[in-house]
Amino acid sequence: MATKINTGEKKAWVDKNACVACGACLHVCPTDAISIMAGVHAVIDPERCIGCEKCGRVCPASAIQVEVRP
Repeated sequence: MATKINTGEKKAWVDKNACVACGACLHVCPTDAISIMAGVHAVIDPERCIGCEKCGRVCPASAIQVEVRP
């Protein structure tokens, strides 16, 4: 049986219900891909995100996840 290999890119996404808009992720993003939308939750620009996972590591609410996307 062959194993399917996902060759997509790693991208971060935000659980808007968990995000507390603290801004911790803003300070560690090397590509400035993150902004805070109306003071409510973080938004990540998928075109700028390089999947480095720094934002997810510093998020105190564990609201940012990084996964491979096609």
